[in-house]
Amino acid sequence: MSENQIDFSERQTKVDVDPIFVERWSPRAFQQHVIDEATLTRIMEAARWSPSCFNAQPWRLYTSTKATFDEYLNLLVEGNQAWAKDTSVIGFMVAERHFEHNGKPNAYAEFDCGAAWMALTLQARKEGLYTHGMGGILKPEVADYLKIDPAQHEVVMGFTIGKLADLSNLSDEKRSQEVPNSRKSLDDIWFR
Repeated sequence: MSENQIDFSERQTKVDVDPIFVERWSPRAFQQHVIDEATLTRIMEAARWSPSCFNAQPWRLYTSTKATFDEYLNLLVEGNQAWAKDTSVIGFMVAERHFEHNGKPNAYAEFDCGAAWMALTLQARKEGLYTHGMGGILKPEVADYLKIDPAQHEVVMGFTIGKLADLSNLSDEKRSQEVPNSRKSLDDIWFR
């Protein structure tokens, strides 16, 4: 099964929305692929334009290079290392804990990072790539590796960016796991 044959039929919307939202999912089956600098820059630029409280833009994005890929890989929990080894880029999103304009704690920094994450993800899809966000990272080790002060910065998440593997090349067990999951109904999350 190739990328064009992914079955999104289980993802039914109540009303028409842009397919980019429905076709966004987090696979674990990636193929090794070089993402050119211009493409990666467009993905990061999309994150840059995300909304944030007081326009603080608290997100900081760190991405692996060819030279640092294995070091980034080793900052993931073992289960994520098993599949992330085949992605193109491993990254970490870090939040600045305080507002620059007044030094006060920014209670919305992680929320704002979520907006940047979604923008990054949707731009990656427009580029024909997929992302996978991860909580399974070694946060203290990430902070040490990135040389960030945990009093000033919060390691929010890890992520991968890459090209989807040809699913027909996967074992039956792996292929059965690489299916876009469903969502709660709109009635379950929207209250009026």
